[in-house]
Amino acid sequence: MTEIMKPYEGLVIRRGERLLCAELLRPHAVISTCRVNGGIREGVRFVANHQACEPKPHPDCEHRRCLAARDPQGYHRLICDYHGLPPEETVLLGTAANMYMAGFSRKVFPSPEGGGELVVFCAATAGVETNAGRAGDPAHFYEEEGRFLRLSGEDPACDRGGTIVLMLFINRALTPGALVRTVKMATEAKVTVLEELHVASRYSCGRATGTGTDQIAVAALSHGGRPLSGAGKHTKLGELIALSVREALFRALALQNKLTPELVRYAPRLLARYGLEEDSLLSTLKEYLPAPVHAWLIRNRRPILGDLALVSHLLAYIHLWDQVRYGIVPEEVAGEILLDQAALLACALSQRREDFARYHAELSPKKGDPRELLLAALALGFVAKWHHELGRRAGVIPE
Repeated sequence: MTEIMKPYEGLVIRRGERLLCAELLRPHAVISTCRVNGGIREGVRFVANHQACEPKPHPDCEHRRCLAARDPQGYHRLICDYHGLPPEETVLLGTAANMYMAGFSRKVFPSPEGGGELVVFCAATAGVETNAGRAGDPAHFYEEEGRFLRLSGEDPACDRGGTIVLMLFINRALTPGALVRTVKMATEAKVTVLEELHVASRYSCGRATGTGTDQIAVAALSHGGRPLSGAGKHTKLGELIALSVREALFRALALQNKLTPELVRYAPRLLARYGLEEDSLLSTLKEYLPAPVHAWLIRNRRPILGDLALVSHLLAYIHLWDQVRYGIVPEEVAGEILLDQAALLACALSQRREDFARYHAELSPKKGDPRELLLAALALGFVAKWHHELGRRAGVIPE
């Protein structure tokens, strides 16, 4: 394995074949979600993240995935032996993400009283395209006597991979409670990233809070001095944990899934959690648009569906729609509120703000169904934009 960095004295990060490995050169307390050597442990020398398969399954991938599920102890030993790691002293996480697409972040705070630096280092890998979910989404399995029984006949997306793996390292001793709280703080930070990038759940119309197979390991250096007892939002340690996780995870998602703010600024991306990804949205709009308009939309879909005015008003519509689902906007006024925003959406698409009243009146019959109202508003805007474009090309409307 190749050494790639030393975040602090006592920690070395190496990368090898499908493996990102942290060697703990000094004693650390480790907490992890691993099925083997998981929980809170002492005596761990290696914390590793292994790429078990590719994001899109193939026969060898399926064999390794099944082995990991049926015989975690055997799989743990197989990977450790292959890489020359002692199984009993190794915490091993797994994913389908590429180890060369990991994100890293190192945050440092000097002690105000001269007690040395506080260092938090995060290494993250992430894939959210197939397995993202929201806490509380319907479950797919029930565990009984070591067996996982499928609750539905559907093929869940978790069978196809998609995982966020976080490895956190801290150069100070922590109390057991602070170690647990570090996991909580890292999880909260992860959720903020997914929220800001509008990652959709694959199992509901909500925004994702993680994937069905997320994993984490935290290692805190053990040495003399009083252990830190706080890792919440009011402590500098909690702040550094959150900042390091956010930076590393943003980077990993950009590398693995090309998921960036630029990608998010696209109407089908924002509508994915409502079942209106690009192909589905274009197919559905075919029912609302004249054939020439639909063909024109297909040819120009990237610039039109990525138009900043459209995206901005769509964000507002989706936010209000969410507030209706959450009960923040009462049902008795929801129709009118969404109707107003739908008319603004049509104005943004057509670039004809003076037609707001006409759009409002034409959309009014759809105000009882947020999805129908949205599609009708998009159709109105597209048709008006089409006719405006035809007029401009014919010289009727000036450039």
